This record gives sequence, structure tokens and C-alpha cells, in this order.
Amino acid sequence: MEHDKDKGLVEKLIKLNRVAKVVKGGRRFSFSALVVVGDQNGSVGYGFGKANDVSEAIRKGMDKAKKSMIKVPVKNKTIPHEVLARFKSAKIVMKPAAPGTGVIAGGAVRAVMDAVGINDILSKSLGSKNSINIVKAVFDGFGELMDAKKVSIDRGKPINEMWG
Repeated sequence: MEHDKDKGLVEKLIKLNRVAKVVKGGRRFSFSALVVVGDQNGSVGYGFGKANDVSEAIRKGMDKAKKSMIKVPVKNKTIPHEVLARFKSAKIVMKPAAPGTGVIAGGAVRAVMDAVGINDILSKSLGSKNSINIVKAVFDGFGELMDAKKVSIDRGKPINEMWG
């Protein structure tokens, strides 16, 4: 059941968590998986799947991630401008970096950047260490990024006049 748009997607498992529910006969274990999917060309999505076995939880996360994909403006394999985003108490600072800098980011952020196709970025996550909230903060930051073409149209100026 593989579609044309599913080909060439990079799938990254960020966090797999075993959760125990205490019942009369003992403990029942289930799993939750945080997954990021991207085409390494500016499209990325994340999903959170829960199930009684690991492979099913990962599959559910993948399906949700493919449904929630967004387009990120990527310029020269980095982001167009600095952005500070937050989700609940997880804060993330993302700065564009010169070519050859590499991805300077923590675990969850690094996985998202690899999936998007960003090769040079400086980032720092502050506050919460919860990987789910960190990923949501990164996606909030992606939502705040401005695309050069859109800004030039809004301002009524050519792109080369804005970039100087």
C-alpha cells in the first residue's frame, strides 16, 4: 500500500517509551513512540503512536507523521533567519549557520533537522527536557519562519532588493 509520495521519506524514531498500567493480575505494558518523517527537502512531520507492541506503536506514529507533514522554508541547507519558539515550558533557539558548520543540536532536534534536510544550524533547547514538547516547539519555530518569496510579495519588492 505504498504511495508515490511515501518513497524517499526518512523515518526517525526519537523516543520509545514503555508504560505500565497496574491491574489486578499485575502490570500491563504498552508502548508509545515519537516518530519524525521527512523527505530531506523541506517537508517534515511528527507523530505519536501508542499500542500494546513496539512495531504497532511505531507504525501508528509513522502514519500520523505522514498526515501532519508541513513545508519548511530551507535556504542553502539552513533556515532563513533566527527563531525562538516555545511549547509549554520547552524553549528552542534556532540560528542559521554558515555552510560546513553542521547540525549543532540535541537528540530530538537533531533528528528533526536530519528529516527536514537542514545540514547547517545552531540550536539550543532550554527549559523542559521532554522530547515530545521539544519536537512540538521545533515545529512551532518552523511555523514562524518566513519564506523570502512570500515576504517579497507581501512587501511588493523584488527578492534581490531585500537580500541586498
